[in-house]
Amino acid sequence: MSAICEELKLHPTVFYEWQRKFFENGVRAFESEEKQESKQLRDKVESLEAKLKRKDSAMAELVEELIAEKKRSEDL
Repeated sequence: MSAICEELKLHPTVFYEWQRKFFENGVRAFESEEKQESKQLRDKVESLEAKLKRKDSAMAELVEELIAEKKRSEDL
């Protein structure tokens, strides 16, 4: 490998970094476009579900505070 890198004037560490990246992410190059889009959609759905849970939690907290305030004002 070092002879090829020398011939191409490429530092071996650069080659091995490219190789590492390919082994980690190379599968994506061979996945169908539909599978990639499906993963993107799943990620988007997960993100939106998490956002919805945060919103629901905030709304529940506000409703609790509103009910507590209403009870306090009725007691006066």
